[in-house]
Amino acid sequence: MRSFDEIYALAVARKGETSVLESLQHPKPKAEIAAMPADRFLSLMTKCIFQSGFNWKVVEAMWPGFEAAFDGFDIGHCAMLHDEDFARLVSDTRIVRHGPKIRAVQENAVFLSGIAREHGSAGAFFAGWPSENYVGLLDLLQKKGSRLGGNTGQYFLRFAGVDSFILSQSVVNRLIAEGVVDKPPTSAKDKAAVQAAFNAWRAQSGRSLTEISRILAVSID
Repeated sequence: MRSFDEIYALAVARKGETSVLESLQHPKPKAEIAAMPADRFLSLMTKCIFQSGFNWKVVEAMWPGFEAAFDGFDIGHCAMLHDEDFARLVSDTRIVRHGPKIRAVQENAVFLSGIAREHGSAGAFFAGWPSENYVGLLDLLQKKGSRLGGNTGQYFLRFAGVDSFILSQSVVNRLIAEGVVDKPPTSAKDKAAVQAAFNAWRAQSGRSLTEISRILAVSID
C-alpha cells in the first residue's frame, strides 16, 4: 500500500496542480453538525433515499413539495404517520409516489427519535461518532435505519457534513490498486481493511476521511 504522500502525488499528476486538490470538500465542524436539528437529518436521509436509483434532478426539483408533504420533516409528526397518511402520500403529486420509500420516512423518524433519547440529539450523536470507526456508523445506519445501506447511507453522511469516505467506483479502484481489497468491500473483513487503510492515511497526513476519499478518487485513471 502506497503512503498518502505517494497517492497525493498521483492525484496532483492527474489534476496538474495542488490548488485543485486543496479546494476539495472538507467535513463540517463538529459544532455545526451538533447544532443541526433532527428534521434536517431526516430531510437529508429522505432525499438520498429517493434519489437512489432515480433521476436525482427530478427529486431535487420536487424537493419543496417533499418538504411540504412531510410537514418540514418534523420528527414528531413523521414518526406518527399512520395508514391513512400513507394512503394520502402515495397519491400526493408533490412527491415521488414510491410506497416503501415513503414508509422509510416514518421508520427513520422513529430511528432518529431513539438516537435523540439516548444521546441528547441526533446532531450530538453524528458529531460525536469517531472517524476511526466510520464503517461502524455505516453498519448502524444499515441495521437500525430504513433503506440507508450501501451508497445511500454514505451520501447521507457526506451531505450532512460528517467526516466520511464514499466507496465510489474510483475510490474502490484505488483501494484495489493499493492491495487493500480485491473487490468492492461488502464483507466485515473487507470493510475493516478499508477503515484501517483510511486510518493509516489519516495518521500520515493529518487530513480528514472526506479529504482523503476525494484525493483517492482523483488519483486513479
